[in-house]
Amino acid sequence: MARRTSGGTPALSALERAGITHRTHPYEAPGVAAYGAEAAEALGLDPRRVFKTLVAEVDGTPVLAMVPVAGTLDLKALAAARGGKKAVMADPTTAERLTGYVTGGISPLGTKRRLPVVVDASALEHETVFCSAGKRGLQLETAPADLVAAAAATTSQVADE
Repeated sequence: MARRTSGGTPALSALERAGITHRTHPYEAPGVAAYGAEAAEALGLDPRRVFKTLVAEVDGTPVLAMVPVAGTLDLKALAAARGGKKAVMADPTTAERLTGYVTGGISPLGTKRRLPVVVDASALEHETVFCSAGKRGLQLETAPADLVAAAAATTSQVADE
């Protein structure tokens, strides 16, 4: 996969600084609320390869969880993956404040505040995966191992499909 710079978001700047090969995929984002599913459909992608970035709190500590848009986040599994007892979803305002991104455009890279990231282990089953490039209507594609490295993430089974 050729490295193509598109710039314009902190997420893409972070990948470029790290020298990580990636590709960007713009699409028309109608923005009805199922942002990840919209991206998969608009780009003609398998929804198991498109990952949504969700903001949760494990025992009161913010964390980013990445799961395929085809599935949902298992909060108990996320808590266990972070060594905690209870996980809850953060409200959209908190998510936007912590990440610096708008809902539907939250990326695990280039966040305003560095947060721990847990990527669902299913990402490792694919040659490349997609996630938000930091704004609605723009996905980035990269190798899952590169995404995990760039986000300083851990992997664990945190999705229900």
